[in-house]
Amino acid sequence: MSIEEYLEQRYWVIDFLPRQVAADSQGQYFKIEEFFLKQPRFGVICQKFSHIMLKLNCYYDIALYACESDEWTCNPPPESVDEWFQSGKTVYFVLPSEEAMIGFNGDDLYMTLYHPDASLLELVTTLAAAEGLFVWEPKAP
Repeated sequence: MSIEEYLEQRYWVIDFLPRQVAADSQGQYFKIEEFFLKQPRFGVICQKFSHIMLKLNCYYDIALYACESDEWTCNPPPESVDEWFQSGKTVYFVLPSEEAMIGFNGDDLYMTLYHPDASLLELVTTLAAAEGLFVWEPKAP
């Protein structure tokens, strides 16, 4: 599958929040989001994402696609994975054997997991929980 095809698949969110915030929420989501997007908090969240991907790479081959440079790297060095998360750039991690993908927009507080089977979803959920993060499926519009 191409990245564009993955983006059209069913997906889950790997997030610092346990579920989707309703559009009519009485809370102050945007102020909280802005707070977490500032350093050092954002760096801490990015490091958690990096840990998830590095641990996942223990189980599966991962092909990293760096949008800015239009380059693919199979099983990138751990330092490179960490650098990509800290760089604030968009990156996609394709798990070819699972026909799944995880995307990260460099200015978001979440990653998106596309087209996982039950086993991969369970593993990612476990890895996310170990980092104090949550995995949830968005409600259909």
